[in-house]
Amino acid sequence: MKIKLLILLVTLQFSCKNNIKKPIVNDVVSVVIDTIPPKEIPKQITDSIRFKDLTKDFVLGKFNYRKDSTFVKVDRQHSNKVIYLQKQTYSAFLEMHKEAKKEGIDLTIISGTRNFNAQRAIWNRKWKKYNALAPKTRALKILEYSSMPSTSRHHWGTDMDLNNLNNAYFEYGKGLKTYNWLVKNASKFGFFQPYISKENGRKGYEMEKWHWSYQPLSGLYLDYYNMEITYNDITGFSGSEFAKDINSISDYVNGIEKN
Repeated sequence: MKIKLLILLVTLQFSCKNNIKKPIVNDVVSVVIDTIPPKEIPKQITDSIRFKDLTKDFVLGKFNYRKDSTFVKVDRQHSNKVIYLQKQTYSAFLEMHKEAKKEGIDLTIISGTRNFNAQRAIWNRKWKKYNALAPKTRALKILEYSSMPSTSRHHWGTDMDLNNLNNAYFEYGKGLKTYNWLVKNASKFGFFQPYISKENGRKGYEMEKWHWSYQPLSGLYLDYYNMEITYNDITGFSGSEFAKDINSISDYVNGIEKN
């Protein structure tokens, strides 16, 4: 029976793909998943289900998150300016914020979703700032703490900067207490720190104690990014021609803590 169901799926996909409606394909896929042990399901099928609503434009930041129904504006009591996040990310943050409050920890979101245009503005401003440097060196200097457009996790609505954009703030007093609480508790709510110390060989950006990512979504988006995006997609800003030369995908997009 398991083999017959799998053959039925392949037949529907290839002989009827021009006429079949998407809901019917989803129904067939669900039958296969319910019937075949997970290890026996072809990777193409599981990937098509996991990535069914994703597009290259989304992971590249080329969309309007303010008009996307999966995004929501963060309440001003939790931020210091107008910020948007994925609804699921924000919901998890609210749970984390509530628990942190019980221990005297106040979490404030100071940066959230940034699309391609916003990231390009940051990048191009810094490109001009460091114009005394050779072009490749200039790009590497910016990449200490800022992403090339189309390579930023902030495109996805899963990542946020909390409280302060300075590592030193989190090394003493109130900042240290906040950071220690996050290290101990953030994972309970789905968050992790992508850019930890580089002393164990992590490549890419410098350590960012303020940057926290909602892994249930960002992990999915990173998988899709690695499957679909190439250096040909990273363009449209000053210095984009160096993206491949400096390994912006392998060293920066994937230069994160493996949780």
